[in-house]
Amino acid sequence: MNRRDFASLLGASLLIPSFSKGSAIVREKQFELNYAPHFGMFKNHAGPSELDQLQFMYDQGFTALEDNELMERPVALQEKIGEKLAKLNMKMGVFVIKFDGFFDKQTMTTGKKEWTDLFLASCRKAVETSKRVNAKWATVVPGNFTRNLPIGIQTGHVIDNLKRAVEILEPAGLTMVLEPLSDNSDLFLRYSDQTYSICRAVGSPSCKILFDMYHMQRNEGNLIANMDKCWEEIAYLQIGDNPGRKEPTTGEVNYQNIFRHLKQKGYTGVLGMEHGNSKPGKDGELALIDAYRKSDV
Repeated sequence: MNRRDFASLLGASLLIPSFSKGSAIVREKQFELNYAPHFGMFKNHAGPSELDQLQFMYDQGFTALEDNELMERPVALQEKIGEKLAKLNMKMGVFVIKFDGFFDKQTMTTGKKEWTDLFLASCRKAVETSKRVNAKWATVVPGNFTRNLPIGIQTGHVIDNLKRAVEILEPAGLTMVLEPLSDNSDLFLRYSDQTYSICRAVGSPSCKILFDMYHMQRNEGNLIANMDKCWEEIAYLQIGDNPGRKEPTTGEVNYQNIFRHLKQKGYTGVLGMEHGNSKPGKDGELALIDAYRKSDV
């Protein structure tokens, strides 16, 4: 190979991002806020291994991980994820405390002992899971309305369940974050002020709000103002543009302004990237990273 051909080959290689499986050669600039991707978001670049995907997230400048399915993963994998997070000095975001029905059945609102027992058993399991990955937050959803009971009675039942749960979670340093959702009209927990009042009634540092901006945009809008009103009870934030529930810049929410506001407030917690990729394949993964670079002002 002559010198001219070698120089051309070298120049071309410098234009190719170092997105090989495993660790990139040089880490990209760290994001200003603690955005937390989830497994599967970068599988086209990093491959199927959760640990390789976690390394890829780190190499792109992300500082946290979110994994709704963590409790359902094998214990050995949970431990490996925890070890990898510690090695990379990354934060663990939320995982979901799931019990039979999760959010698509009448659970806490009923006041029935069998649902309370299932929920509390899941809380005990969540404490053990959290220790393996140094998790500080876990998502809780109280389930659907019980239509034959007055709303005040249902709310009382939910508060009773959550008070029982904090007796388990608080000594372990694990905070359940209650998530108001917009998926269907049967859901009991739908609004930020409703969740705020429940957290105040429970009165524990282990019962706070998960403010998912996708769901809150759909249910109530006025994101920054409502976030500020509930700020004392918010412990965790999630991202998703609307419509479509994809990355920032793909919908109507001005995430650049929201992220700027969070920086001004001094927010140092995690922002879970609980959304899909707007485009498929590697190009979609690069577009998602670029959207966060543009929004992370």
